[in-house]
Amino acid sequence: MFTFGFTDFFSLLISAFLILPIVIFMRELGYVIVTFFIGVDNPRLTIGSGPRLFRIGMFDVRKYYHLYSWFSYDELKHKNKWIYIIIYSAPILMNILLGISLNLLLANGYFEDMRTFWDRFIFYVFYYVLFDIVPMRMIGGKPNNGMIIYEILRYGKRTDYHPEPFLPSTSESEREVEKSAKEAKNRKI
Repeated sequence: MFTFGFTDFFSLLISAFLILPIVIFMRELGYVIVTFFIGVDNPRLTIGSGPRLFRIGMFDVRKYYHLYSWFSYDELKHKNKWIYIIIYSAPILMNILLGISLNLLLANGYFEDMRTFWDRFIFYVFYYVLFDIVPMRMIGGKPNNGMIIYEILRYGKRTDYHPEPFLPSTSESEREVEKSAKEAKNRKI
């Protein structure tokens, strides 16, 4: 007898293709909301990777899997260490607020008919909080938000030991998209 059955497979698909993209989008939305109040030039929320499918306003949707998303901008209107701490805390706080709100709703009897779905949703919300808040370096030496916040608090500035910039500016990303679109067009000719 199998321990991983059709229902588990269906739950896995729901988690991978519905819950995770929403959790990640809400996480990235934390940046958008905070920078709306702080002020940035040319904000962009990129969802996915690879060639661009479409762009609507500041939302840039890419062709390949949705788990790789990022927020970029060209310039901050106000620069100091507290502004950076607020920006890098925003996705963590957004997911914490989302998780606590959903948990309170469940605790008070809401969404009982879809409790398994919402329990799984809350699990992934706090999964991202955990890996965002604990200071660590990711693949390639890039710091996570927790590490950036820690370094700003400890050293007064972000210290980055990685030779590449943490995130390209929106304008740099746009040039990259145009370049790859040209290359793809030339390959088809």
